[in-house]
Amino acid sequence: MKPFTLGILGAGQLGRMTAIAAAQLGIKSHIYAPDAAGSPAAEVAAFATTGAYDDKVALVKFAKSVDAVTSEFENVPASAMTLLSEHVPASPGAKALGVAQNRLSEKNLARELGISVPDFWAIHSDEALAAALDALQGKGVLKTTTMGYDGKGQMRVSTGDDAASIFAQMGSEELILEAFVPFAYEVSFLVGRTAGGQISHFPATQNHHENGILATSIAPADCPETVVEAGQKAAEDLASALELTGVMAMESFITKDGQLIFNEIAPRPHNSFHWTIEGCETSQFTQLARIMAGLPLGATEARGLWKMQNLLGQHMDEVPDHLHRSGRALHLYGKAEAKTDRKMGHVTWPIDG
Repeated sequence: MKPFTLGILGAGQLGRMTAIAAAQLGIKSHIYAPDAAGSPAAEVAAFATTGAYDDKVALVKFAKSVDAVTSEFENVPASAMTLLSEHVPASPGAKALGVAQNRLSEKNLARELGISVPDFWAIHSDEALAAALDALQGKGVLKTTTMGYDGKGQMRVSTGDDAASIFAQMGSEELILEAFVPFAYEVSFLVGRTAGGQISHFPATQNHHENGILATSIAPADCPETVVEAGQKAAEDLASALELTGVMAMESFITKDGQLIFNEIAPRPHNSFHWTIEGCETSQFTQLARIMAGLPLGATEARGLWKMQNLLGQHMDEVPDHLHRSGRALHLYGKAEAKTDRKMGHVTWPIDG
């Protein structure tokens, strides 16, 4: 291989694990973020630049120092991705970022592709919310269309609630109301896609959330093959429509009768696939590094059945126990301060049987 440097936008744990995976392939990483200095990702990267995502001069300089660019989170301005793509191959691409940054755009695209979605309404005023709540005829979830993650920026609502009060509480001029899905369980799918359109699928992952934050994942998911096939097709169709380069996760609900309902996408590595570091032939991070460096896609078969548990700030007293247990792989993200509900690390282990 020729010397290769991968640029990574964002300085958190996903950037950190991408840089580690890249290094195992002999690829150097260059972190670019407003908080790059002393960050989890910068600790393990060859280079780091502290800069704003709207600083065009700094972005161009960064682009000229790397061979390709990827992003560890989807809230990088699409304009920054467009600018970078004028100089180097960029992942996931401006189109993928633009859609993933807006929940209405996500739902509309999924529906256009024939993927089942919950009933939803675009909300731009308290009057529109009142009308939508009447049409809802039951329970729903009201969400901001942008910047929401880990249960933030959303509220459970029901027909008959005070629309004016709720709209004011949300503090946004654009919302989406989604009908509540009485699901049996949650499954996520991960697809890798090269710039030339080659596709690889990872085993589906079954997830359990607590307080809106992913708590545990088990993979491969224990669900019918028809569900896996539907989820993988949906993820592939979305990735192709978005002209994605890199990896993309699709979160979905599975109903009691086995129907798959689209929830959202993330065009980057995903928390529910951290188990792939130990549990897959090729991890999600290694696959991303391979794609960006123009290397062949890696095999993604699972090495048995695996469990992943998130370690939040309130769980750090469990670390010694995990360290003493045989077969457990502990990953700490190097964050200086443990706060409640802050993702500090994760642990994975194989499940017998």
